[in-house]
Amino acid sequence: MKIPFAESFKIKMVEPIRSSTRKEREEWIKEAHYNVFLLNADQVFIDLLTDSGTGAMSDRQWAAIMAGDESYAGARSFYDFKDAVTRITGFEYVLPTHQGRAAENVLFSYLVKAGDMVPGNSHFDTTKGHIEARRAEAIDCTIDEAKDTQLEHPFKGNVDPAKLEDMLAKHADRVPFIIITVTNNTAGGQPVSMANLRAVRRIADRYRKPILIDGARFAENAYFIKTREEEYADRTIKEITLEMFSLADGMTMSAKKDAIVNIGGFIATRNRDWYEGARTFCIQFEGYLTYGGMAGRDMAALAVGLDENTEFDNLATRIKQVAYLGKKLDEYGVPYQRPAGGHAIFVDAPKILTHVPKEEFPAQTLTIELYLEAGIRGCEIGYLLADRDPLTRENRFGGLDLLRLAIPRRVYTNNHMDVVAAALKNVHDRREQIPRGVRITKEAELMRHFTVELERL
Repeated sequence: MKIPFAESFKIKMVEPIRSSTRKEREEWIKEAHYNVFLLNADQVFIDLLTDSGTGAMSDRQWAAIMAGDESYAGARSFYDFKDAVTRITGFEYVLPTHQGRAAENVLFSYLVKAGDMVPGNSHFDTTKGHIEARRAEAIDCTIDEAKDTQLEHPFKGNVDPAKLEDMLAKHADRVPFIIITVTNNTAGGQPVSMANLRAVRRIADRYRKPILIDGARFAENAYFIKTREEEYADRTIKEITLEMFSLADGMTMSAKKDAIVNIGGFIATRNRDWYEGARTFCIQFEGYLTYGGMAGRDMAALAVGLDENTEFDNLATRIKQVAYLGKKLDEYGVPYQRPAGGHAIFVDAPKILTHVPKEEFPAQTLTIELYLEAGIRGCEIGYLLADRDPLTRENRFGGLDLLRLAIPRRVYTNNHMDVVAAALKNVHDRREQIPRGVRITKEAELMRHFTVELERL
């Protein structure tokens, strides 16, 4: 008999969660203006809003916290953190920040100017927001295969070399850098192949453009390279990671994902000019250069997390749980971005709510219905998140409209995934009874999905 796969950890502490009634959830979501970000956490049963900062730290990480050095300048914890970043990424210069969007804010304050164009693969919300807030343009060069959620393709996160080449041929003088997000969150947690990274590097070199990696989930991306690119099957995650970053000039990192900490981020680069240019903004926005918005204990936990989560077994446990949820949804006929992503399942809302027009935000409607069904909080990654076009102020309906179910690391069991799948099946089965969607009553100019207020139609 084949021995089944088992988690690569034991559980030694638990946190209680409570269920609620349908009537309670109806009142709570209405009070939250049908925006799940505005719910109180204790109004949620299974929270799949994000995998950012919501993971369970290890015993080694908690031990490191107790030994954190809280010195304002030159803390030992900073040097341990910096050594871990350099060892895993190969980047010499490191600036700590309190999270990923802070790293973007610091670095983009130096690199991005009004009128610039920043090509990449499906910039995520904060990345696009920081670009557009500076009156620059985020240009999506993702492969077209990512648009077909039912197509099986091993690397849907890839940059399309032809699109990138065409863009640079026309606008190279306006491009400060190329950004590659690994894994590609907006496209469904889909990975980028090493072959694609090499291809982008060759194009970048021809146009003398640097490459920046958004590395929030770089370790998960390395896992997919190991399991889907034959030449890397015998390489370790750490070896693959070093090669990935050797093809870039720098990175930003939300360590709340693949370093499995509750807070923290950084900029790392081999470009001395980037480091020198960003330092002033780090002090201005984040804090001194050896803490940058983090306590010493946070940096200590981050260093351990980077080491632990660049090991295959830890990644396999996490990614196989995402795949488990995907297989359950296959059984129930619920469509999602295939194959299952690294950190989340992305449900294709327009394929379920076929009668809800795009102007009524199908993915947000599905998000609300899943919460009403079982108290499960997901997150819309679609037309609301896309914001309005900065020039026309029209809603951007050109991309995918997905309900993301982001699974926190080492937090939920597969029994919880069974509950999520069953709840989605119930919503899917009664989809024809959901006649209308939602409309916006109040929104911010940028990154509106965090605070938007809606009403049911």
